[in-house]
Amino acid sequence: MALLSAMYAATKVAEARGVSLWELLWARQVFALPIIAGLVAAGPGFASVRTTRMKSHAVRSAMGMFGVVLNFSSVAMLPLAEATTLSFTVPMFGTLLAAMVLKERVGIHRWGAVVVGFIGVLIVTQPGSGHLPVLGASIGIAAALSVAGTSLMIRDLGRTEVPLTTVFWFTSISAVTMSLAAPFVLHRHDPGDWAIMVLVGVTGGLAQVAVTSSLRHAPVSTVLPMDYSALIWASLLGWLLFGALPGQSTWLGAPVIVASGLYIVWRERVRHRLIAIAAGRDE
Repeated sequence: MALLSAMYAATKVAEARGVSLWELLWARQVFALPIIAGLVAAGPGFASVRTTRMKSHAVRSAMGMFGVVLNFSSVAMLPLAEATTLSFTVPMFGTLLAAMVLKERVGIHRWGAVVVGFIGVLIVTQPGSGHLPVLGASIGIAAALSVAGTSLMIRDLGRTEVPLTTVFWFTSISAVTMSLAAPFVLHRHDPGDWAIMVLVGVTGGLAQVAVTSSLRHAPVSTVLPMDYSALIWASLLGWLLFGALPGQSTWLGAPVIVASGLYIVWRERVRHRLIAIAAGRDE
């Protein structure tokens, strides 16, 4: 989460220096690719990323890049802490999409948590008050929805692919695709701009490695709550780099959103435990 916050902070600095969104998207994938490829080479080897589901990986890459576009745009338009807080709505949208797309049964506990979470969003954004740019807040919420949709795709890929394979193909496909457009989107920049662009890619790649490694050493229910530590890093970087601290509404609304997300994660864990127990009884 610290690495992801650093990536978004670097993105915000780069955009303030005149680096375009498309240049940042290219840098994010191209400079991350050597890190991901190195991890594969040092670990299971490139034979491990062979797949029969290239079409699914291509669709996941397109969805993932759309989410990155929205996230980078949100960070450009909003203070770092507020953009990060809106990203905490992913579990809420994940619950909604699971019910609507996967026809998953969602009980009153998780529906209640979703409602509470959206109340937290209203507290943070304060619609109609001018507290946050409407377009920026809308893009931030759309980014969370996009990430939740991508998570469903990753869940489907997870039936046959290990996490590192999914990460490798996402980075490779998007890096190649963005590089095809590079002659049309890249401009001349000074060494400082290039250093920040490299930082965006390196921190993004290392963050993917860290997430993949964390899931190898702990269950998802333990790892996911760590997402919320991003608010600490985003607030610190926002203060150090931009002199901006979260507003009062963010301090009030963020705990509500975080509590909603944590409760959804906990109820998911309880549900899976009950399903496992019921399956054991049937046997």
